[in-house]
Amino acid sequence: MAKTIAPLLPPTTELLQRFGERLRLARLRRRLAAKQVAERAGMAPMTLRSLERGGAGVTMGAYLAVMQVLGIEKDLDLLGAADPLGRELQDARLTTQGKPFVRTASSISGAPGRRTRTITAADEVRDRPAPAKTIKAGPQSRKSIGPWVEKGGFTSAQTLVDLIDAKETTPKKRP
Repeated sequence: MAKTIAPLLPPTTELLQRFGERLRLARLRRRLAAKQVAERAGMAPMTLRSLERGGAGVTMGAYLAVMQVLGIEKDLDLLGAADPLGRELQDARLTTQGKPFVRTASSISGAPGRRTRTITAADEVRDRPAPAKTIKAGPQSRKSIGPWVEKGGFTSAQTLVDLIDAKETTPKKRP
């Protein structure tokens, strides 16, 4: 482990602790002893213990090694996949040849001969509707939301498609 540990904000520390706990639960579900997982991941049992407690001094490589032993290393690909804030900032700074990205209203609507209004990338970001907030379902409220909410409180795209298809095939009641 590192001798100096970067200070983390309390919410970030809690995230790391919950992640370590999820790794511990995944190990227990597979009925693997801590010593076995530590050996397979190439670390000391003490490092695994710190990792399962969400230690900030444990390297990312150690976390990934344990995930690999547990067979869940592909989940790492989901981290940071969606970056709505970064994408909005990127769109706001779009430039062409050193000038701000500019489109005209007529080029959008395709109406020739009409008055045009200049639309910048910043206008598009400002006028864009706010992204829908993600609702994380707690263990008690998951039943009331429906069976389509997965364990982490999120839904996959395929689950939403299945939900929409189910609604379309359900006969509508007439008043």
